[in-house]
Amino acid sequence: MTTTTIPAPFSLPTRAEDVPAAFAERFNSGDADAVRALYEERAAFVPESGDAVHGSAEIAAANAPFLAVGLPIAVRPRHVHVAGDVALLVVDWEIEGVVRSTATDVARRGADGFWRYVIDSPFGAAPVAPR
Repeated sequence: MTTTTIPAPFSLPTRAEDVPAAFAERFNSGDADAVRALYEERAAFVPESGDAVHGSAEIAAANAPFLAVGLPIAVRPRHVHVAGDVALLVVDWEIEGVVRSTATDVARRGADGFWRYVIDSPFGAAPVAPR
């Protein structure tokens, strides 16, 4: 696995494969605004419940419980498939012994050349728990 370091102060990724590392760096800093900047304005975040939230404020609120744990996240991209300016990211992640899953995310390269999440589904590839 190749690890890409995103230089401070939190530059946005210019390659789809760097989106997970950029997320981890921002998450591990504890800076909620830095995390929020990785999402398009009308992005969707799909929490474990499966009920998507949209927009900057709602996504920040959905990410807040993860940030509040105060432990680092480790990410390991499993697959990155790029089609033009859109990418499908399948990423294994873990917050240090507290929670882990496999995300199924969609990122898009904006007109500015930077990649941001359009859909962030951190539990997207995880098995569904029986109800």
